[in-house]
Amino acid sequence: MSDKIIISCALTGVLTDPKRFPVPVTPEQMAAEAKRAFDAGAAIMHVHFRQQGEGKGHLPSWEPKLAMEIMGAIRAACPGVILNQSTGFRGPDYQPPLDCLRAVRPEIAACNAGTLNYLKINSDGSWAWPPGIFDNAPQKVHDFLDVMHETNTQPEFECFDTGIVRSVEMYVRNGMYKGVPKYNFVMGVPSGQPVDVDLLPILMRLRMKDAPWQVTAIGRKEIWPLHMRVAELGGHLRSGLEDTFYLPDGSAATSNGQLIGALAVIARGAGREIATSGEARVMMRLDG
Repeated sequence: MSDKIIISCALTGVLTDPKRFPVPVTPEQMAAEAKRAFDAGAAIMHVHFRQQGEGKGHLPSWEPKLAMEIMGAIRAACPGVILNQSTGFRGPDYQPPLDCLRAVRPEIAACNAGTLNYLKINSDGSWAWPPGIFDNAPQKVHDFLDVMHETNTQPEFECFDTGIVRSVEMYVRNGMYKGVPKYNFVMGVPSGQPVDVDLLPILMRLRMKDAPWQVTAIGRKEIWPLHMRVAELGGHLRSGLEDTFYLPDGSAATSNGQLIGALAVIARGAGREIATSGEARVMMRLDG
């Protein structure tokens, strides 16, 4: 187990309404929130782009010019920070996130490693949103990996269930990706794997030997014991307003900095020191 732990901050998410929750949208807001998280210990910023028009801040944007503006603002506010671009996109025409990858050329980008039924149900049995599919067929994964290779971007394989974890090794054995994969075990999506400490030994066993890993934990108070166990087992940590709006004591978070500060306390409580962005670059073998 490495003594150093890398903390990622997921600044804003996909569809969260800024009128209801304190998520950043504009380049200035994104930079300010990134600075708070950076100062609290986050070496990596996981970034989604939002539309900038009036009343449109809850919707995603794939405009390369805006993507470059947001990433540039974050870099200026957080010298040396590592940028991780979201690429989640439904449907067969996924050229827009590929265009953003080519424009931004981030150090890391999410590679959604398999398909998931995207479901949530209300207490009365009705659907919380229309049932859908987060489609990530092998050819789509292949296309994203090819562009990431072109832009010298390290993929972070996002895994929503155990079958997707197992698929990552197949991508490596097939030659779609060369190198040791970096896993992100996503826990807490209602139709994916749950926030459950007992799953961690299974997920660690299913990953490729010696591959680095982190957990994205989505939820409320139940996520914090999971973060502690991840730190104890040698994984890396992620939180932010994409993943939760609640601090360990159950109170509402008003900034990403508060959530990253809580992760830093957990990491040190597990006997791990927080990696700076420079140290994280070395640990992850990132160029530059």
